[in-house]
Amino acid sequence: MAEIVLLHSALGLRRGVEVAAGILRDAGHIIHAPDYYDGEVFDELDAGLRKRDAVTYPELFRRWKEIGEGVVRPVVFAGFSLGALGAQFLAATHPMARGALLFHSGVPVREVTDGGWPSGVPVQVHYTEGDPFVEEKEIAELRTDVGEGFERFVYPGDAHLFADPDLPGYSADSAVLMWRRVLDVLSRESPDKRL
Repeated sequence: MAEIVLLHSALGLRRGVEVAAGILRDAGHIIHAPDYYDGEVFDELDAGLRKRDAVTYPELFRRWKEIGEGVVRPVVFAGFSLGALGAQFLAATHPMARGALLFHSGVPVREVTDGGWPSGVPVQVHYTEGDPFVEEKEIAELRTDVGEGFERFVYPGDAHLFADPDLPGYSADSAVLMWRRVLDVLSRESPDKRL
């Protein structure tokens, strides 16, 4: 069993995040899915990105840090797209981080912290081969930054949030495979150790 902080995408705390949290809960994990978007949810990416820009990145990092301040036990940080940026930031900087699950995103460590990646904190990244928001060179740099413990999984297609059952790019086959891989890595070790 692991404790997981699951951060939503730029679309807000949608039902798709609740579905993901349910999959993880059903496997016996403790899930926290905080809302850092003032309760707003969006169906269109452009609207969600306008909200992101209105909040501003400095404020998002402040909100993510505040979420992290409530974490007092070993935890895995996970997030979808914009939320993956927050999860990566928290996994890189929080002393209780035991791993990062990055869905549909991943950036070089220098974009979230000046301190480098902490030793022994594994990372798992999931995205489609044609995802327009994921850059292979950034994933390659993240792999180098993390070193041992980095896993990358690429799925067919070009949908961004392919695991959200309410969005047009949803792929049931890829989502099932993704969650199988996530549950596998979470079951490898006890929650007080790294992933």
